[in-house]
Amino acid sequence: MKVEIYSDIACPWCYLGKRRFEQALDRFAGKADVEVVFRPYQLVPDAPASASPHRAWLAERYGPQSVAMDDRVTRLGEAEGVVFDFDTALHVNTFLGHRLLHLAETEYGSAVQSTLKELLLKAHFADGVDVGDRDRLVELAVTAGLDRDRAAAYLAGDEGTAEVRAQLAEARELGISAVPTFVFEGRWAVQGGQEADAFLQVLEQVAAETSGPSAAPSATAGGADCADGACAV
Repeated sequence: MKVEIYSDIACPWCYLGKRRFEQALDRFAGKADVEVVFRPYQLVPDAPASASPHRAWLAERYGPQSVAMDDRVTRLGEAEGVVFDFDTALHVNTFLGHRLLHLAETEYGSAVQSTLKELLLKAHFADGVDVGDRDRLVELAVTAGLDRDRAAAYLAGDEGTAEVRAQLAEARELGISAVPTFVFEGRWAVQGGQEADAFLQVLEQVAAETSGPSAAPSATAGGADCADGACAV
């Protein structure tokens, strides 16, 4: 079974959703036969390349409710073992990070890509790292198992740019407008950071139905902005 997870590095619900899905996958009898691949999505594609404080950006975008939004996600994260430190988090463009994730998948495999995704999310949300900085990205890549020189040269040029832009366009064509969105076998889509029990049910259902006719992905269980399980544009 192939699961493609459309998500952004700067999406708190993507972090929660990843953790909950992994909890479900650990309980799934067919775990050994599941391949998980992360696909790019940008909530703020026009975010600047220079980092600025997350709190200030979110307040400008959502007003007074921004504090409550962050507090809610922080509490939910505590229950899942996910740390959110929004006082140190930085608002920055995530395209470089998505390019690096593409390199990890295509040259090192989905397991290394998943490790890198976790490191990027933790760096952004818990450690106050500028995930738009090439040097910091290279360090994270090395920690995940990528070759330092290869990662540095890749980010210094434009390799992967066209491929990532094509994947972003594909997400729009699929009708994905909020993340995380989990696409199972290219046919079924589940939107939002669902509870682990819900993900387990989907895994079991897809495993039972993979011999059915092909169909376009259909999204379920969404939300608006970053308040109800998913972050929307």
